[in-house]
Amino acid sequence: MARISIHELREMKARGEKIPMLTAYDFPTARIVERSGVPMILVGDSLGMVVLGYDSTIPVTMEDMIRHGGAVVRGTEHAIVVVDLPFMSYQVTPEDALRNAGRLLKETGCTAVKLEGGQSVAPVVQRMVDAGIPVMGHIGLTPQSVNQLGGYRVQGKTPAAAIKLINDALALQKAGAFAIVLETVPANVARMVTEKLNVPTIGIGAGPYCDGQVQVLHDFLGFNPDFLPRHARRFAEVATVAGEAVASYIDEVRSGVFPAAKESFGLDKARNSAAIVAARASAAEAEQAEEEAAPYGGGRGR
Repeated sequence: MARISIHELREMKARGEKIPMLTAYDFPTARIVERSGVPMILVGDSLGMVVLGYDSTIPVTMEDMIRHGGAVVRGTEHAIVVVDLPFMSYQVTPEDALRNAGRLLKETGCTAVKLEGGQSVAPVVQRMVDAGIPVMGHIGLTPQSVNQLGGYRVQGKTPAAAIKLINDALALQKAGAFAIVLETVPANVARMVTEKLNVPTIGIGAGPYCDGQVQVLHDFLGFNPDFLPRHARRFAEVATVAGEAVASYIDEVRSGVFPAAKESFGLDKARNSAAIVAARASAAEAEQAEEEAAPYGGGRGR
């Protein structure tokens, strides 16, 4: 089965068909997400926080994104895979941006890259698109700029900020972005942006009017029971289930219940039972003791 194309996303928008998107960061989770039928997967630099244990996305490197992006691509066949360009991989020069975006496509096999920013990065987006690299934009709350923004705050709340958000989205569309993520913006502003664009908007904390939604898999599945962003909803409690499974394993190892015959080799039939093995061991010990008791160590060959 061929991968979904970026052109099919625009057709989905035209039909009014909502576009679900989820993050994945490794081979096994990519397989789960793909087999569930999601059309688009994001290998976000959010992996820095939910997988690598950093307190922001800023420390994430190109090597991190290539390693995790490649694993996700290998776990999929049908979904579009979008990989984030990490902090300072595209902000220094357009040449650096083009080179790093090309690396992501070449070394991971992904369909597209994503970068943060609006009008200021539109020329970079244009250059990538001209080189044949599909680009997804990302405006509103841009986590790579969290220090400048003063934290994870809602963006576009004032009329001036809303107008800037709309202009950023239009600039990205004009530059050739095939879709735009809107993060943590008021729902009515996200609606205005969505209605003005021909390309799909993908919301995260941007209300129900976007053309699609993206969520961080670890928030979605409850990997961290102590943290749930307002924009997220728990669809499972994986941490609870996994914790209970680990506790059961510990109890069964300590009690000797695990491993049993079915998890062992050569102990699955009565004639090879533990009792027979023990009897053979006792016979061997008796023979050794007899040899040691005999003159000259048993006298064999003497």
